[in-house]
Amino acid sequence: MKYAIGCDPNASSLKKLVAEELTKLGHEVTDFGSEDKIYANVAIKVSESVASGEFDRGVLVCGTGIGMSIAANKVKGAIAAHVSDVYSAERAIKSNNANILCMGAFTLGTEVAKVILKTFDSSEFDWNSRSAQKVRRYMDYDKNR
Repeated sequence: MKYAIGCDPNASSLKKLVAEELTKLGHEVTDFGSEDKIYANVAIKVSESVASGEFDRGVLVCGTGIGMSIAANKVKGAIAAHVSDVYSAERAIKSNNANILCMGAFTLGTEVAKVILKTFDSSEFDWNSRSAQKVRRYMDYDKNR
């Protein structure tokens, strides 16, 4: 799988950990940077690359993960989920078909972040699930806006 990752200057350590973990899992990782203080710039670049299909999934990190999530979800085709626990990481994919994981460097310990990342990475959306109709609804809306 191909991952696009990025962060703001506050979260470069966690982004580095994300890159290392994804590489260990056998994925190709492209870093979109961490120097831009305007986190929305990085979020938009990563989100556009995922929404276009250039990358399969993305991971965005800032102090809380909230700002990255908000900015990412402004991009048509991006489905970004702000996640701070393992169950939500699983449901972000299985119930919502998220393609971008957003986490907070100030709010998560590194071991929790690793488990969240691995859970997000190993989860898949099932188009025959009960959630499919709900996901299709917002994907159709997004496509036609």
